Amino acid sequence: MDPISQGALGAAFAQAASPKKTHSKHYFVAALAGALAGMAADLDVLIRSASDPLLFLEYHRQFTHSLIFIPVGGLICAAAFFFLFRRRWSLTFRRCYLWCTAGYASHGLLDACTSYGTLLLWPFSDYRVSWDIISIIDPLFTLPLLLAVCASAALGRRRYALAGLGWILCYLLLGFVQHERAVSAAIDLAERRGHEPSDVQAKPSFANILVWKTIYSEGDWFYVDAMKVGTGNPTIWEGDRILRLNVARDFPWLDPASQQARDILRFNWFSAGFTAVDPQNPQRIIDIRYSMLPQQINALWGIELSRQAAPDQHVEYFTSRTRGGAAAK
Repeated sequence: MDPISQGALGAAFAQAASPKKTHSKHYFVAALAGALAGMAADLDVLIRSASDPLLFLEYHRQFTHSLIFIPVGGLICAAAFFFLFRRRWSLTFRRCYLWCTAGYASHGLLDACTSYGTLLLWPFSDYRVSWDIISIIDPLFTLPLLLAVCASAALGRRRYALAGLGWILCYLLLGFVQHERAVSAAIDLAERRGHEPSDVQAKPSFANILVWKTIYSEGDWFYVDAMKVGTGNPTIWEGDRILRLNVARDFPWLDPASQQARDILRFNWFSAGFTAVDPQNPQRIIDIRYSMLPQQINALWGIELSRQAAPDQHVEYFTSRTRGGAAAK
């Protein structure tokens, strides 16, 4: 999720993990340590390569976000925090490690609640965990949590942090319920079309858990729609369909032993198989899971191949974040 949400959750985890006898002034220090540790895992975005544009896709939300790395990440953050602030606040390393590890532990778990995919089980599995129950930015999730953290730090009381964690737990549970409603609505729509859907996905649209982008496959086609779900009948915006990527059919000229062919496999893994040829550019492969408007296929990112590429040359990675049309309401 966004850095503010990650920092706020890390701070709340650290405050909640503080012993009951913690001095009231240390709840601010706990929040600071937890917030910094809660954001630290995203330093993996610095792992990049000028020659390999897909390297960052493989390493973002990889080992730094795994469950097994939590004690190590907490130790690194604690060492840095203790070195910088031990004299100012008379800290013990044990207390720093507790706060930083608690804050660091929150990061991967929160990211797994989004739809991007997080390697929680690395190195034992390369499965990208994505529970699809919250957008990467959601003010209704973040602002109450941030207020709870500030109250805990200002008033020196753990119960405010616990209340904030209670709020996010309830919100995530609501997101889960909304996700299941969206999946059910997508299946109903597919059956009304006479389809037998598979690979049914529902992903929250930007900054809310009310409108969802749904995707399902039937045969060689992906179908993309938008659902506004609540307690009553869902509002549906029927969207587009697109052929599933078939490399042999779509790129008959591509050498299967080339680097571009290997890069397609890498991008397909990252996209969980939800890939297709860009309708507006036959040399591009897109991740159809993400678009500015939930009922459309206008992808936010993808890769571009070249017929003139050398056998060892990588694909190009592109992003497209331009907004077109009016958002569904």
